[in-house]
Order: sequence, then structure tokens, then C-alpha cells
Amino acid sequence: MPAAQTPPRTAVVTGSTSGIGLAIARQFAAEGCNLVLNSFSDSPGDHAIADGLAREHGVKAIYVQADMSKPEQCRALVAQAAEAFGTVDILVNNAGVQHVAPVEEFPIAKWDQIIAINLSSAFHTAAAAIPLMKKAGHGRIVNIASAHGLVASPFKSAYVSAKHGIMGLTKTIALEVARDGITCNAVCPGYVLTPLVEAQIPDQMKAHNMDRETVIREVMLDKQPTKEFVTVEQIAATVSFLCSPAAAQVNGTHISVDGGWTAA
Repeated sequence: MPAAQTPPRTAVVTGSTSGIGLAIARQFAAEGCNLVLNSFSDSPGDHAIADGLAREHGVKAIYVQADMSKPEQCRALVAQAAEAFGTVDILVNNAGVQHVAPVEEFPIAKWDQIIAINLSSAFHTAAAAIPLMKKAGHGRIVNIASAHGLVASPFKSAYVSAKHGIMGLTKTIALEVARDGITCNAVCPGYVLTPLVEAQIPDQMKAHNMDRETVIREVMLDKQPTKEFVTVEQIAATVSFLCSPAAAQVNGTHISVDGGWTAA
């Protein structure tokens, strides 16, 4: 008799309609995973991204709107994924926002928003996903942290605090689920060439009176020794590795993809 086919894994990726999150979703689709994509909006374009990945890769994909600053919506996202596909095998916490200001001028609302989206959302989604993973006897949780989860930069107090918190949360979850066939790890990107970063380049060129290559190398990538952006595909491939059988004993740690930024 032919061997029973293994059902496709289901991956939930937060903040996945552009940039790093979309690249991760695309990677999982190429590997045959069913997908749950997410952002805070709910436009036809959001649903079209999921539909496009499903058609291109022959998988099932849905889009679920959820404001990751809201605990109940974070948990509902996981519940909707389980309702649609039966379980959640992979959870990638990628949603994030940024604001830059000195501590004494940092808006309270911005602090609260960044901590909620960049840190607390990962707690809520993991708390909802872990029982499903325990029941299945396996699971992978990957938190997209940052080089700023390891080192600080001025004027980014909320972001740095949240990303350092993600590192602690990652380790704690890993210890709690180590005997359940589940791993929890973090990826720490340096500067990644996302559409958001690309849009900043012209303004930086004007502000510093530099050409594109110089402003990228000397201003934007000042701390990145390779003087090259990390690509979204490189982050996606790293996440894929952490979710593979080869990484079954990689647990409670991080992989830096930062061109050597945190080596110093």
C-alpha cells in the first residue's frame, strides 16, 4: 500500500502583506504550507495577496485582519487559523512598528503602541498557539527580533526595549515547551531593504547631499560592516531553516542576519 501522505503544515505569519513578512509567507508557500496572512487593514488588496500565493504555489491561503495592538485580536487570529486549517504548526511573529524620538520627548501613545505590537502581540499569539502545538506534538515559533534586540541605538527606546523583550520571551517559551516537540527561536535582522526602507533613501540623499550608493553605505549602513542590505529572501530562508527538521535541536536562541553589525 502507498505510504500515507503527510498533511501540509499551516503557517501563521503576522504583518505579512509586505516586506519581511510577505517574503516569509512566500517561502512557506513555496514549501507547500497552508498560509494565514495578516495585517491591520482589510482591503481587497490584502486578500488578493493571499489568493495570489495560493494560486502560484497550489496551497491554501487566507488573509485575516487583526490589529496586533489588541490582545483579543492577536488570540483570535490564531483561533481563526486553527478553525480554517485544523491546527497551527508554525507561528512567525513579524508584525512591528517604529518611532524615533528622545526619551524625554517620546510620545506615551507611541511607546504603548510599539510595546503592544512589537512585544505583547508575540506573547498573545504564542499563548494561543502553544496548546494547539502541544496537542499535535510538534510546532515551531519564530520571533522576528532585530539587531536592536542585542544592542541599542539612540532615540529608539520603545523599539529597543520591545526587541530586547522579544529575546527574553523567546528563551522563556523555549524552556517551557522543550519537552513538547516545539521550538522557539528568534531571528535578528540588521538593516533590510524593504519597501519602507527604500522609500527613505531619496530623503536621506537630499538631507546629506550624497548619491544613492554613498548614503546607503555611509549613513544607512554605517553600523553594518558589509555595507550591504540584508534581503528579505535571506531572512525568509533563515526562518525556513528554523522551522525545518534540521533545526529540531535549535531552541531558545537567535540567529543574527546583520552583516556583522553585532560582532563588534
